[in-house]
Amino acid sequence: MTDIVDELKWRGLFAQSTDEDALRKALADGPITFYCGFDPTAASLHVGHLVQVLTVRRLQQAGHRPLALVGGATGQIGDPRPTAERTLNDPETVANWVNRLRSQIEPFLSFEGENAAVMVNNLDWTAGLSAIEFLRDIGKHFRVNKMLTKDSVARRLESEQGISYTEFSYQLLQGMDFLELYRRYGCTLQQGGSDQWGNLVAGLDLIHKMEPGAQAHALATPLMVKADGTKFGKTEGGAVWLDAEMTTPYAFYQFWLNVDDRDISTYMRILSFKSREELEELEQLTAERPQARTAQRALAEELTTLVHGAEQCAAVINASKALFGQGDLAELDEATLAAALSELPHARVAELGQVVDLFTAVGLAPSRSAARRTVKEGGAYVNNVKVTAEDAEAAADQLLHGRWLVLRRGKKNLAAIEVGAEG
Repeated sequence: MTDIVDELKWRGLFAQSTDEDALRKALADGPITFYCGFDPTAASLHVGHLVQVLTVRRLQQAGHRPLALVGGATGQIGDPRPTAERTLNDPETVANWVNRLRSQIEPFLSFEGENAAVMVNNLDWTAGLSAIEFLRDIGKHFRVNKMLTKDSVARRLESEQGISYTEFSYQLLQGMDFLELYRRYGCTLQQGGSDQWGNLVAGLDLIHKMEPGAQAHALATPLMVKADGTKFGKTEGGAVWLDAEMTTPYAFYQFWLNVDDRDISTYMRILSFKSREELEELEQLTAERPQARTAQRALAEELTTLVHGAEQCAAVINASKALFGQGDLAELDEATLAAALSELPHARVAELGQVVDLFTAVGLAPSRSAARRTVKEGGAYVNNVKVTAEDAEAAADQLLHGRWLVLRRGKKNLAAIEVGAEG
């Protein structure tokens, strides 16, 4: 890598900066110290945060020193949403979430060597600060007319709900973060999403006012939006989280496997650490044989390994193959199988019966006669074993981990039956 700015631009990770030439020179003359902030407004990061986490990783790999800030102070306030006021979480909850987010970010960074990463918490410099000190030392340097131009603030002011002074003051806190990190660590670059541009610039302005002659920079990455117009990182079930208990590794893998062909090239460049040559080859394969989903599989495997580890990734790949008859379902551990089946249409029955009734119960066939026709045509499977008799009964010894049956109609239509009290 000869120029990190060129690399970021090629990957689609460079939306804007305060002075590109000055930033390019600072990075070339470096190493520099930079930071990116993450607010603990939930118990986990989601895949949208991966853009920033992995950009931090790229800059560190280019030789620069990262400060990863998890905001124990700003997390108690929350950056204003464009639509509605946030619900404030109590300090104990936020402190717990700080620890959870730190544990998710740390595996992506190196904490050894000359450019070792440092985890920081803005509660360290705000907890002992009085309201009078904050207003005199920080608030004095902000102009309300400029603060009002921030997009999320302007939109909230136009709404019936308006905006509280608490959320309106958020940009002062983030601006103070940059100043403190400049003073404590010599930090001269703040990186964030383009929706944070107003906050990034607020920190720069504060440094320039309070540290005359200081050189500092801001770098914004683009917001990712799906080709169909829906929000990146969202599914019908909600956000795709990095926490394995909130989004299973199987569901995480499937999210990337199901990426629209129109989006996969963009996502690979932004999120993958494969070389340009490798990515261009995958893009070519997608153009030639989109049905093979080669690029989606490569990205799903890479990101699932990064977030959940190689062992979990191998388990979900095996589960995915086994569901479609390319492996032994009985060899899957209970947790992985449960996660995989939770993504399928499913039904709970009190007791087993004829296969045609189970196909009907779970929606693989609209009626018993349609289910019998599927069996007769050779398209009905239970746990990947073809059903040959129209009056075949499912048996207890077929249950996987004593609970489930996997039903398949044809090659691709899957569903799950769980035996237990109907709920």
